[in-house]
Amino acid sequence: QVQLVESGGGLVQAGGSSRLSCAVSGHSFNSFTMGWFRQGSGKEREFVAIIRWTAESAVYGDSVKGRFTISKDNAKNTVYLQMNSLKSEDTAVYYCAMKYGSTSLSAGAYLYWGQGTQVTVSS
Repeated sequence: QVQLVESGGGLVQAGGSSRLSCAVSGHSFNSFTMGWFRQGSGKEREFVAIIRWTAESAVYGDSVKGRFTISKDNAKNTVYLQMNSLKSEDTAVYYCAMKYGSTSLSAGAYLYWGQGTQVTVSS
């Protein structure tokens, strides 16, 4: 059974940085995609970034491009989201997610989800 456990987040000042981690376990093979999504209060879940487990290239949402970086440590089975130059509009619950097969930017395509971690950016 695939499990995703997030850590990090919390309260950070605007302009500051924070790093989220997502530990992955229970996956049966390595052809999968890891993604970060977020959901602000009263908003729909929004794509943030994705990365293939066996590749280095990543894709980012327009609202975070140039400020956020997704990375992975295959040996630790962990995916990270480094968030820099944070803005108040980045305040949301952040979720990591996983899907087997082809990549997707759509939250609906992801079967496995972490519990979510709150990031609050104070201005």
